[in-house]
Amino acid sequence: MKLKAKLRSGARLRGGIVRLPAEMLVELSGIAGLDYVLVDCEHGPADLVVLQQHIALAQAHGVAVLVRVGRADANQVLRVLDLGAEGIVVPHVESAREAVEVVRSAHYPPFGERGFATYSRAGRYGAVTAQEHVRAAADVVVIAMVETAAGVEHAAEIVAVDGLDAVWVGPADLAVSLGVPPGDAAVVRAKAEVHRRAREAGSAVMSIVSSAEAGAVEDADFVVYNLAHILLGTFRSLRAGPGGD
Repeated sequence: MKLKAKLRSGARLRGGIVRLPAEMLVELSGIAGLDYVLVDCEHGPADLVVLQQHIALAQAHGVAVLVRVGRADANQVLRVLDLGAEGIVVPHVESAREAVEVVRSAHYPPFGERGFATYSRAGRYGAVTAQEHVRAAADVVVIAMVETAAGVEHAAEIVAVDGLDAVWVGPADLAVSLGVPPGDAAVVRAKAEVHRRAREAGSAVMSIVSSAEAGAVEDADFVVYNLAHILLGTFRSLRAGPGGD
């Protein structure tokens, strides 16, 4: 089942964020039964050839791929989706106008402006008809990140944009934007406000967590496990040993 269909069914979707290269983590995500892998091409390498290999590997293990692009660039979104990603995450969305542009870059006309081709990986190299490819592309997941004071201010308008499937509050960038330390109460309040606006608009919410326990209680439709943080903690506990020396 496609990720968007799972979201529409009301399922709580769990995945991990990785940076290239991360072949083993992609495989482990599929073997473990996670719903998706989020490949971060904003804060990490964005090599499209390597990304294609990771998407193919994920598909072989039955796990969907979302890609966080570096910015709201229609050309970058086009290439990522042509490689077979099931959705995109776009950082630093600060207005409804920007959110509309993101949605349009991810969809074919008449709803969007994505360049059309069936000979890409997403079109199975021309093995599907144009009509089949258009129908499949309608299931692309589009997620906007709100991570600045301006984004929070315009959250109600952003989440109301037709075609935007979810919103993700980026806590680290938001803290910097607000001029407060990470985890500050101002960040918590801003995140809660964006989530409230999203729920009112019927939009899904994505949130990053650093443990299974945090994921279990987080108010989110997309739970993103911070795999680097989790693995670092695990390695440190191994170094400390049973006695924690």
